[in-house]
Amino acid sequence: MSGVPDPITVAPHAVTFDWLLGDAAEEAEDELRSAVIIALATDRRAEDDDALPSPGDTNRRGWWGDTNADVLFDAWPIGSRIWLLSRTKITGPEAKAGATVAHVQTYLNECLQPFVDAEIASAFTANPERTGVESIAADVVLYRGPLSAVALRFADLWSLIKS
Repeated sequence: MSGVPDPITVAPHAVTFDWLLGDAAEEAEDELRSAVIIALATDRRAEDDDALPSPGDTNRRGWWGDTNADVLFDAWPIGSRIWLLSRTKITGPEAKAGATVAHVQTYLNECLQPFVDAEIASAFTANPERTGVESIAADVVLYRGPLSAVALRFADLWSLIKS
């Protein structure tokens, strides 16, 4: 005998859980907030025609699980391409490449639109604004039809991009 019990003679063990149930509406709001934070703070894979931030870089980032996510899980790519601005200076609309805030707006819209497409939200607003020489903030609101809207403020979105 090796001291290991025979799996046939081992008695099953009961497992119990204590569930802490909260307000379902609040839990849904918290889950949506978490999903939006993940969407904005996670690097989405760069498109083939995107200019990467560092010259000579070939790392298009993103999550490997996003490969064919739409076909395999009826899902969308996680994250935002906002990371592509990591080496960009904050410029105004007079700049050759256009306003940095306008690029942020484009990436926010791209990142949040799947929530509407998947009917998780009925609409959204994303309002980035330059709040200083080296700072951009963004207010994001997801509307959920008759349910209360979920609002988030990214007071220092630019530091998130730069990290």
